[in-house]
Amino acid sequence: MNLANRITLARIFLVPIIMFFLLIKVPFPHIRIEEFSITYNQIIAALIFIIAASTDSLDGYIARKRKLVTNLGKLLDPLADKLLVTAVLVSLVEMDKLDAWIVIVIISREWAVTGLRQIALLEGTVMAASKWGKAKTAAQITAIIALLINNFPFTFLDIPFDLIASWLAAIITVYSGIDYFVKNKHVIDFSEKTQ
Repeated sequence: MNLANRITLARIFLVPIIMFFLLIKVPFPHIRIEEFSITYNQIIAALIFIIAASTDSLDGYIARKRKLVTNLGKLLDPLADKLLVTAVLVSLVEMDKLDAWIVIVIISREWAVTGLRQIALLEGTVMAASKWGKAKTAAQITAIIALLINNFPFTFLDIPFDLIASWLAAIITVYSGIDYFVKNKHVIDFSEKTQ
């Protein structure tokens, strides 16, 4: 197994660790500064999430730079990304930090685009990541980090950045999904084929 695939696997293995720190019921000490409060387990989960999210571009860069692109890597990389984001979003719903509808919108888009990619592969076409797909990922990661760290430092400015970032992530996610379907509508054949 090459280095790029090992990095991708490491991202997958970090998912349950992040969830453990987010969902553990053991009381952790708090850091309190005026009206801001955060538990140590949230800080640990946020740091691990940031490390895991930052490996997303690293594994792809290494695979391309060293010519280590493999079918296993093509399978694992998007799987790792979806597992990481989905697991943390669901954990945030469980923690009452995020509305479930946002998570449903994001997960629905991921399933729909994944299905479209599968159809494209059957037709011999590979759908490359679009600029909106990359913007979607950046928006989701930004919103997740803001939620994980309890809107720090925007709490002190009385700006609901975590809420704004969550809505923006949902909007960009929907738009990027529509963009994929519009640009790849030729992949879907709506006419019935006769034999």
